[in-house]
Amino acid sequence: MMSSSSQFLHLTNNKPPSPPTPPSKPNLTSHTLSQRTHIPSHVYKHPSALLLELCTSMKELHQILPLIIKNGLYSEHLFQTKLLSLFCKYGSVNEAARVFEPIEDKLDVLYHTMLKGYAKNSSLHNAMSFFVRMKCDDVKPVVYNFTYLLKVCGDNADLRRGKEIHGQVITNGFSSNVFAMTGVVNLYAKCRQIEDAYKMFDRMPERDLVCWNTIIAGFAQNGLAKMALDLVLRMQEEGQKPDSITVVTVLPAAANIGSWRIGKLIHGYAIRAGFELLVNISTALVDMYSKCGSVGTARLIFDRMKQRTVVSWNSMIHGYVQSGDPEEAMAIFQKMLDEGVELTNVTVMEALHACADLGDLEGGKFVHKLVDELKLGYDVSVKNSLISMYSKCKRVDLAAKVFEGLQGKTIVSWNAMILGYAQNGRVNEALNHFCEMQSQNIKPDSFTLVSVIPALAELSVTRQAKWMHGLVIRNCLDKNVFVMTALVDMYAKCGAIRTARKLFDMMEERHVTTWNAMIDGYGTHGLGKDAVELFNDMQKGTIKPNDITFLCVISACSHSGLVEEGLRFFSSMKEDYGLEPAMDHYGAMVDLLGRAGQLNKAWDFIQDMPVEPGITVFGAMLGACKIHKNVELGEKAAKKLFELNPDEGGYHVLLSNIYATASMWDKMAKVRTMMEKTGLQKTPGCSLVELKNEVHSFYSGSTIHPQSKRIYAFLETLGEDIKAAGYVPDTNSIHDVEDDVKKQLLNSHSEKLAIAFGLLNTSPGTTIHIRKNLRVCGDCHNATKYISLVTGREIIVRDMHRFHHFKNGTCSCGDYW
Repeated sequence: MMSSSSQFLHLTNNKPPSPPTPPSKPNLTSHTLSQRTHIPSHVYKHPSALLLELCTSMKELHQILPLIIKNGLYSEHLFQTKLLSLFCKYGSVNEAARVFEPIEDKLDVLYHTMLKGYAKNSSLHNAMSFFVRMKCDDVKPVVYNFTYLLKVCGDNADLRRGKEIHGQVITNGFSSNVFAMTGVVNLYAKCRQIEDAYKMFDRMPERDLVCWNTIIAGFAQNGLAKMALDLVLRMQEEGQKPDSITVVTVLPAAANIGSWRIGKLIHGYAIRAGFELLVNISTALVDMYSKCGSVGTARLIFDRMKQRTVVSWNSMIHGYVQSGDPEEAMAIFQKMLDEGVELTNVTVMEALHACADLGDLEGGKFVHKLVDELKLGYDVSVKNSLISMYSKCKRVDLAAKVFEGLQGKTIVSWNAMILGYAQNGRVNEALNHFCEMQSQNIKPDSFTLVSVIPALAELSVTRQAKWMHGLVIRNCLDKNVFVMTALVDMYAKCGAIRTARKLFDMMEERHVTTWNAMIDGYGTHGLGKDAVELFNDMQKGTIKPNDITFLCVISACSHSGLVEEGLRFFSSMKEDYGLEPAMDHYGAMVDLLGRAGQLNKAWDFIQDMPVEPGITVFGAMLGACKIHKNVELGEKAAKKLFELNPDEGGYHVLLSNIYATASMWDKMAKVRTMMEKTGLQKTPGCSLVELKNEVHSFYSGSTIHPQSKRIYAFLETLGEDIKAAGYVPDTNSIHDVEDDVKKQLLNSHSEKLAIAFGLLNTSPGTTIHIRKNLRVCGDCHNATKYISLVTGREIIVRDMHRFHHFKNGTCSCGDYW
């Protein structure tokens, strides 16, 4: 085979020959029919014969049939043959059989017609059974018997029966017949035995254009795009000129390898050969340019098309969805509706994908209504798209409703529902569905695990992480790069950063997401230097960092106070890699400078941003002002946040605490009053701790846990112990109550309740793992250090930003968080 596919311009530049003049329509008189078939002429003189010749539908055939029976022509071979042919042509093989079976003296041509009917309109089993009957009735097979059977075997991917027919091809002396062997090539290609298909092709002494197109399509459809393109070169070298079918076949091959250059060369050939205006060629070009990232070119071709099929519309919508422009995808969808184009399952699935990307719930509901009206909801793939759309639009309850009503759930359905729960923070439901799926003997695949592992990671339960790791190994998915990346991320989020690094080092293949997960893991554990070192190792390899990589490493620098390194990475992002910073990158830079106390530089950085600063940026600034007690800049940041997100109570609480720390009681009261009037509330603190495979939740001030009395009593005693060791409660953030009440309020913070529960219910020396939904407050951070000192326990707390490893009275963050 040819080694290079980039020379597609070997395609000849000659203009195509003028199409032959079509033959004039024959005059179907009884005389000419009689001459053609040697049947007595009186048979043809009856109008029924001419009616059969002119019949164009099953309805017309059913109207003609009574005339044939009434006039005693039903037993004539001519009419029997024609009736068989027409019944098979219009898909009613059962009616054809009712004509065939009573015939006493069956001609071979009747058998051939019936076999064709079974192959095209019935099951593979029925077609094979009739072929066996032909052999038993001593009917000599003809070559097209085998081409029909090979096609139906290929369409059903039945390799075993296909090989049996291949054997019959050889036995009956057709192994050199180009039509039969083209059918053999097609069989092996469709059964994904492309090497065998190529062997058959290569041994053929004669090959026509159909045969070349068949093997090219085989390689393209089996994911071997480069080999398909190489074969186009070879066919030209052997004197075969590509036709429109060849072009339609290889355009997807160019799209699959993302080669815009090769696709453009094929487009050039299509223009020179006069194929460009063919609707299937134009549609394939739209699809190719879209998949190669040239959606603008695809749109130009689409707009010039004088005739469009539904596939053309679907390709254009898909192109916009894949290029990250769901708004334009929906505009095309609306235009499609306006022009009255009949929608297909693919159309609504692409529209639902666009709505999901937009987070457009109302648009998604509109498409759902169309699905019901057009009765497209019977397709499980459409239902799966609905589940994904509702999940991404944060209506997982509606997604669950679709899922529960779905008959014949597939692995994709389960994966969509599990991912939907996980993406919406419904961790327990995601895990419950995963367990239910297994109880129904549905084996998880890589997509299932990549969906459920992040959900498990949110719980930060090491024991369950190990169980999941074992499940991955038992399902032989421990070589899948994306599953292993999810495991690395899971272990890091469960506090087992060393285990995460061991898995990372063991991986034979790493994706950019693998590096990102490990760098981010180091960052959240406060191991900024390790994150920087790993990033430097990544730069030495073949995998280039992407925008997420830079976000991870800059955030890692922020958590560890590595300001100079963070600034250097931010500059390198654009200068060395051509990556444009997004809002999250700017937010990370403000956080980097703000945490380090460089508040003026952080504010100047915001003022110099080339884009309008968003919530992420001003949120980081306000948080830094809280840490470093800067009222002036805190007010400026808060003002912007109130404008951008007036419904978030957390920002008001931060500003209130800044005022309280500065003893600005009037301003603090004003913020609190405004919150009360508008009904704004801060997200309540919640901490989770796992015990014996059960997750226990604690909310600040809550007394609903069965062990509440015991927990609060234990905290009283523990409080005295840590005070004796030097702990002093920080009550600066609590106001308008007595000092004793302040201390009681501090004592009821969710993480303290969770820690107390863990200490009471585990044996000495056991590490306590806590997961909190908010940032750990200063008092709890200080108290936990002393708790680790007086109890001799290691306590690992994961808050919304990072990990804190408390041991022997110190924290891994070095009080920098």
